[in-house]
Amino acid sequence: MSVQMVLLPVFVEVALTFVLLIAMVAARRATLVAGETRIKDVALGQPNWPARVTRIANCYRNQFELPVLFYVLIALALPLRRADLFMVLMSWVFVVARLAHAGVFVTSNDFGRRSTVWIAGALVLLAMWIYFALKMLLLI
Repeated sequence: MSVQMVLLPVFVEVALTFVLLIAMVAARRATLVAGETRIKDVALGQPNWPARVTRIANCYRNQFELPVLFYVLIALALPLRRADLFMVLMSWVFVVARLAHAGVFVTSNDFGRRSTVWIAGALVLLAMWIYFALKMLLLI
């Protein structure tokens, strides 16, 4: 697999994180400018943002949980030459699941759908880690 093919899903996941960061900053700023939120009510990290802003912020923060295991896996698999077609395909499935998860999170926040998509992504990532571990331990 080419380095570009392996890294493209990583770049998409990173782009999602930055999009959420920008959306969070914009949403927070808009509520401050509109007077909906006062700085003194959130300056020390108090949870006083409106629900829609909190959803975006929580989704952004979530990008530093499960995806960290994805980043570590790719960072290990690439230089060890274990990033094959299976890893690339599963990377795309994981990233699509993360995009779907973020979409549900910041819009309807339907917990059932959000959880289902999150679990799907987590299981794909688990399969990727098991595959990688077996390839490394069995030297396949």
